[in-house]
This record gives sequence, C-alpha cells and structure tokens, in this order.
Amino acid sequence: MYGMLLESVQYFVQKEYGEEIWKKALVLAECKHTVFNTHQVYPDFIMSNIASALATLTSKSYDSFMNFFGHCFVRFFSNYGYDATIKATGRNFTDFLESVDNIHSQFRLSYPKMKSPSMYLTKVDRHGCILVYRSKRQGFTHYLMGQLDQIATEIYNLKLECQVLSTETGEVDGKTIVIVTLRLNFDNTHYVLAKQVKEEAHLKTISKLPPFNCDLLLVLFPFAILFDPAMNIVAIGEKLTQVAEGGDKILGQPVSKFFRLRRPKGITFTWKNCFYLKSVMFEMEVLRNELVNRHRDNKELLVEKAENLKDSIEIDGKNISPYATIRRDSQPGQKNILLKGQMQYLADVIGIIFLCCPVVNDMGELPEQGLYLNDMNPHGLAKEMVLAGWQNNSKLELMFDKAEQRASELETNLSLLEEWKQRGDDLLYSMIPKPVAEKLRAGNNPLSTCQSFDTVSVMFCELVGFNSSTVEDAMELVSTMNAVFSCFDSLMDTFNVYKVETVGQIYMAVCGAPEATPLHAQNVCDASLCMTRHVKQLQIPSGTKVDVRIGVHSGPVVAGVVGIKVPRYCFFGDTVNTASRMQSTSSPGMVHISHSTKMMLPKEKYIIRNRGVVKLKGKGDVETYWIFENDLTDCMD
Repeated sequence: MYGMLLESVQYFVQKEYGEEIWKKALVLAECKHTVFNTHQVYPDFIMSNIASALATLTSKSYDSFMNFFGHCFVRFFSNYGYDATIKATGRNFTDFLESVDNIHSQFRLSYPKMKSPSMYLTKVDRHGCILVYRSKRQGFTHYLMGQLDQIATEIYNLKLECQVLSTETGEVDGKTIVIVTLRLNFDNTHYVLAKQVKEEAHLKTISKLPPFNCDLLLVLFPFAILFDPAMNIVAIGEKLTQVAEGGDKILGQPVSKFFRLRRPKGITFTWKNCFYLKSVMFEMEVLRNELVNRHRDNKELLVEKAENLKDSIEIDGKNISPYATIRRDSQPGQKNILLKGQMQYLADVIGIIFLCCPVVNDMGELPEQGLYLNDMNPHGLAKEMVLAGWQNNSKLELMFDKAEQRASELETNLSLLEEWKQRGDDLLYSMIPKPVAEKLRAGNNPLSTCQSFDTVSVMFCELVGFNSSTVEDAMELVSTMNAVFSCFDSLMDTFNVYKVETVGQIYMAVCGAPEATPLHAQNVCDASLCMTRHVKQLQIPSGTKVDVRIGVHSGPVVAGVVGIKVPRYCFFGDTVNTASRMQSTSSPGMVHISHSTKMMLPKEKYIIRNRGVVKLKGKGDVETYWIFENDLTDCMD
C-alpha cells in the first residue's frame, strides 16, 4: 500500500491518542518506519500490525481500529483535494458506489502500483443497496466500512449503517481473494426517484421511435463485441472483423479464447461480473495470436520453405534468419490490441455488448497494431487523442520514469538512514548510558546529567603477566588486551554492570549507577569472579599466559557527562580512589574487596576470607578480604 494510507493513520492517531501511544504502537507492531512517504509503497501488514498494537494498548478491538483508520484516510485525503473527485462522480451516494472502480483507474496515473479492490452493486432500493467487495487484502473489510461511513457522512450528509452479509474466498489468476457482501442502509430515495424519472422519460422517448437493427451498434463501435449468457461470441464490429481476417471462425466461440480481461483486476471474466459492473470501465486485450492464427498447413509450408533456405537471407542489405519471416513478433501489425469501454446489457437479444475503442498512446503504435486513424470510432475524441498523444506521451513517460527513480532512491536512502541511525545509537550507548543519552537528546544541558549516588560498587581490574619492551611485544599486548577486554565487555551486560572505561591495562566498571539497584555489590562481585575464571580459559593466539588482579569497593559517588569531543560518563569521589587502591594492592588471580562491600553481600553465597590489615595510600591501615566462589555459585558463560 502507498504511504498516504499510513500517513493518515499516523496523523490522526497522534492527534486523538497522543504521541506516546503512537510510539508504543510502532514498537509493539515492530515497525521500523517512524515516518511514511506519500508515494512510497509499504507492506500491507504494517497497518494490520499497528491496529493490533493499538488494540493491545487500549480497550478497543482490532476491527474498531481498522474502521477508525478508514475514517482517517477519507478525512486525510480531503486535505489534498481528492474529495472533489468523489463529488464529481454523481449527485448521489449510489452514483459514487457505482463509480468506485473508475475512480481507482483515474488514480493509477499518480499511483501506478496501487492494488485497488473491485466493487459492484447487486441490488438498489429506497433504503440502500447491496455492495459486493472483492480484494486481495485480508482483514480490510472494516477499513472499507470506515471509508464508506466517512464519505456518506462528510460528502453526502447521510447516516450509513453497514452490515456484513457474507464473507468467502475465491481464486483469480492463482491468487486468493476475499469476497464480502455488505448491506448498506441509508436514505436512497433521491437516487431511486431520479432513476424512475429517467426511465420514464426514456420510455416516452423510445415509444415514439421505431426500433433499429443491432448491426448499427457494430458500425458505430467498430471494435464492439457481443456475447451471450454462455459467454460465446455472437457478433463483432466491422473493424474487429478485418483484424480477424474474417469473423466467421470466431463466432460461436468462447469470448475468453480470443480476448483476455485486463481490468477491473481481481475479478473473473464471467457473465455475472460483466452484468453488474456495467458502470465500470473494462479493458480487454485482443489475443492477436489466436485471432489471426493461420491454417496449420500454410504454417507448416512456411516452415518447410524456411528449412530449405540458407542459414540467412538478405533483405534490404541485412542478413535475416529465415525463421524471422514466420515469427509473429517480427511482423508489423501483429501486436495485441487493448480495448477500453463499458459493458451494456441488451434485453432484446439477451446479450451483453462491449462498447469500446482501442487504446493507442501515439501514432507510432498504429502500425504495430495494424491500425489506421480511420479505424478509430467515428464519434468521440479518439483520433484527436492519438494525434495529441504522440506529442505528450513521451514527456509523460519521462516524468513517470523520473518519479519511479526518485521513489526508489528515496526508499534506499530511508533504509540507509535507518541503518546509520542504528549504528549511531550503538556508538552513543557504548560511550554514554542509554538513560543519560536520552536526556541529552531531549535537549537537556550536560550539567543536568550530573548527580550523586548514595551507594554504588566500583571495580578496577588490571591485566598482569606480560610487558611491552619492544614493538613486537606492544603489538602482542594490544592483541591480547583486545581479546581479554572483549570477553569482559560481554560479561558486563550479563551481570547488569556498566563499563566505564579502559586506561592502559586497567578496566573499570560500576554497578548501581546510572540505574540504581540494591544488588550492586553482588553484581560486581559475580562479574569479578567470572572475569578471573574466563581469563584463564581464553586461548591467546600468541600463547601468552594472562592473569588479572581485581579490587572492589562500595560507597557514594558523583557521576556525569564530561567533555565535548568523545564525551564520557565519568565517576568521581573517594570511593573511586579507594577501589583503585584495592586493585593495586590485590594479587594476580584474586578479587580484593573492602569491608563496606563485604557487609552488602549475602554470607551464604560466597566464601569470604579475612586478608588482614593492608596499608592503602591515603587511607592508612584497612582491614580487607578475599572473596571466592562458593561451590553452589554458578558463573554464567
């Protein structure tokens, strides 16, 4: 579906339910698009998913939201002036219903990829009508009902009630379609009275005129086709007889053998559809290959002559394959002809006549179809349109090509924009915590991100066991640090610990900020113990044995975004300094914790041993502890 339909949904959902509900609906519907382009084509399921998401977020049903979306579309396209097309179709609501397929045909110039449904009326009375709706889309019945209700109310000032009489599925050209029969109740008195007056006036007129021969229609419409209820050809126009090189061989044959229905799309070529869709424009393609199929013996004779010729023959100085002389597409005047017109029921002969005219864009197409200007209908503007078409058609095609190219480029750019936006978010969240980044995006001052935390747990980890006295050693060090720190990064998310930074061979992480949690000490210790285990299991390409020494301390800190270029979310305070001292006085393969951290840990989960008194710079003699995994404690891999 085109973006205009989704634009209408977005506009009115935001207007009537609020921006917050719309954003939640997009997330719940797993829709990656935040804006919709009017002329871009989107999958049909997006609207259905949004309706389901809104039904989940509110107390309303899916069907009620699809009905609401139908109302939204009519209200929205009125802003573009498309309501003028509806008003121009007829004086009454029923006139519009009979012309819906024609309106869709008109809009195909602006929306060439439009997959419009087909509709026709089977019964009309003073109290409304019965509408048959056929579409390849599933679940859009209430969307149609919302559109009809809004059009009846807003444009025709009518109160409309819709009732679904039946729903079934069928198959057209190998594709499944849904067929819904609706009873539309509204005041249809004006249409019925106008029709009665028209019929009475018509009867008075024809009563004074003698009947005329049906052949006159075939002269006035030289490409007309008359067929009976069995869908067999009864007669054809005089020009179509010339194209068929004599009409005797196609009379009495099924009309579908020589003609293929092009439009309306989504319907089968049956008597019932032709009868009820008499107000709709039809397009039928003349199957030239069947219509002018020559006698089999003549064809075999041509093939035999071609086989007796040389590999190629010379015509006008050009070498041409002998088979080209018998191929249909190599001969002028063999291209299929497209006929466009209306179906009319003739009660006198119990048949339907297709009153039509060839569709010719410019004079260049005439010889391809084996036609001439004097073949066009003697009435109407067919000849004038052909003469004008050769001037305007090329410009129109160029405009369409450019529009298609721009739409394709825009679609590609939107996909790239979404991809790079995601990359930018990932990069931003790797430097700044997501809650803090969202505050900055909202336009808050960087100083507003500065806040104090009563208690957090800070961990410092240092790689030990190697040095970099040469260039080769330095390269090996970088490779080793990348392998080890990448492993640590994956563990941080597992234990809900925030990685602050790496400085040289030291890795710093915090839990309890910016998202507060009472389990900050436990999370940091679990991550630290897992780090000591994983670093021993890592397979370093150089074979270097690496170990870590870790220090943990808990206490108050102040945190905020610092810097303009490559900004970082940094932590300050005595707690950070003490945690650093705990790391520097630790031992390889050990996790060194302070007394304040020990008091926040559950006793049964860990094995904690008193290390004794350790002298910390700036703190003096402090009692510290070693922490080990209990046998019941699992390290998450």
